Amino acid sequence: MQQILSFARAKNCSDIHISAGYKIIFRLNGEIIDYPENQINLTSQQVYDLIFVLTTSEQKEIYLKHKEHDFSFIDNNNLRYRVNAYHTILGPAVAIRIIPDKIKSLAVINSPYTIQSLLNYKKGLVLVVGPTGSGKSTTLAAMIDHINQNQNKHIITIEDPVEYVFTSQKSLINQREFRTDSHSFNNALKGALRQDPDVIMIGEMRDLETVQLALTAAETGHLVLATLHTNSASQTIDRIIDSFPADQRSTIRSIVSNSLRAVISQRLVKKIDGNRCAAFEIMIANSSIKNLIREDKIPQINSIIELNKKSGMVLLKDYLKEMANNNIISFETAEEEIKSQEN
Repeated sequence: MQQILSFARAKNCSDIHISAGYKIIFRLNGEIIDYPENQINLTSQQVYDLIFVLTTSEQKEIYLKHKEHDFSFIDNNNLRYRVNAYHTILGPAVAIRIIPDKIKSLAVINSPYTIQSLLNYKKGLVLVVGPTGSGKSTTLAAMIDHINQNQNKHIITIEDPVEYVFTSQKSLINQREFRTDSHSFNNALKGALRQDPDVIMIGEMRDLETVQLALTAAETGHLVLATLHTNSASQTIDRIIDSFPADQRSTIRSIVSNSLRAVISQRLVKKIDGNRCAAFEIMIANSSIKNLIREDKIPQINSIIELNKKSGMVLLKDYLKEMANNNIISFETAEEEIKSQEN
């Protein structure tokens, strides 16, 4: 297994896929490639053996009982990975996400300056959204690291599992992992409100209770940073409001309009040099956006974003066009990404 992990890092792969009945597969710059050291399809026992190298006895027990399990592990070189072990109709399988050994700064990921300015808020909800594999965790880690480098804050993270590990600098950072440090994700979030935080980072707003607690924390004087699997600012607001029962939505629209500070939507796109980088859409909840949320006029949000470019807002299509104009990505890539978002 260590040989597989080392190969993936040497090639700068993002993911490893090991499944019964198939060869070992890697993801490199968004594309699937074979592992040259393995030309045969793996048996179920071989996959089990590889998975169990990564697990503790407790994690192994949970996986065998529930047929799936999320966890993280550290390899022989003290490098970190996020894992989802699961079962398919052919047998066991595992997806391994490679966590970079260093936290990338906001400058390194070429994020707009607007993102840095959002971190000066004392309270409210800032969401980083996008599809799976769009770099949300990397951006969120860069945001936490920026606060850590520049502000005297108490930061609590609640993650499942912990990905990037921070070292406290100007800020005090306490990281908590679901199952390891708390048996309930939502209890950990409730507890965070009593632990004197300035900033709460939630790995993912996964269900209605998590959304409720995040909004409560944002309302009660905390800056809450969280991720959500949505594709745009307007879809994100719809997703939050629609997660509540219909008879509560009018009240929730008011709460969201008061609590939400910004939505950062992103996806990874292929650069001209073959590598990938993030493209962003940024919505800042100004008075016009807040009114649209309260009045349930979410489809009009894109128009407000376009009218407020000078304040740091940008639509994904405009960001992509600017990247193409600056020869970062091709015009063909920009058009493809714009069409995929529209669909």
